[in-house]
Amino acid sequence: MCNLYALTKGQQALRELARALELGPVHDDLGNLPSLPALYPDSEAPIIGIGRQAGDGQVSGPILKRARWGMPSPAFALEGKSVDRGITNIRNTASAHWRRWLGPPHRCLVPFTSFAETVKTPQGFQPLWFAPRDESETPPCFAGLATRWTGVRKKADGEVTLTLFGFLTCEPNADVAPHHPKAMPVILTTPDEQRRWLTADWAEAKALQRPLADGALNVLGFEGQR
Repeated sequence: MCNLYALTKGQQALRELARALELGPVHDDLGNLPSLPALYPDSEAPIIGIGRQAGDGQVSGPILKRARWGMPSPAFALEGKSVDRGITNIRNTASAHWRRWLGPPHRCLVPFTSFAETVKTPQGFQPLWFAPRDESETPPCFAGLATRWTGVRKKADGEVTLTLFGFLTCEPNADVAPHHPKAMPVILTTPDEQRRWLTADWAEAKALQRPLADGALNVLGFEGQR
């Protein structure tokens, strides 16, 4: 399970990423975005979704906005609890809980520059950092889902209404598996993949839930290179 990632590319790089989708004019609702070298669950982070015109559902262009990391939890996970801390990683897309959010209106891209998987070491559990081997001016993205939600995230805050996101995971590739054999995030590196994730029918988009090619990631180590 990936519960830590970084985004250290500047805001202009995110705008260029959105423009490369060729889905219409880019709307930037991020405000002044700082470098984000350590994003943990429930952090606020940038996502890219697609705006749709009211009434006709037509695409009106990519929207850069902030959301909180952690999708709504299934009902069984909330039994006896008054707080929903959210689900960061999504694997079983056949689940009825996730099916409601698999259509294009709920899909998003989650830009990142590196991510960490927790591994056991002689010193205890530590985050091991990975990053795409091929660097470019625009960052790669996780394949994400997002929704508006009203509920209690923290007792001290009471009921809130938020935009939440999480991202899909899959079998690990040969770069991740020796260190973390359970899963890795679904990573989309090209504008074509990213555009299909945002716009294609689920029958086509679900094929993108697969590992990145073997050899496509660098292992950065425990300190990372965020």
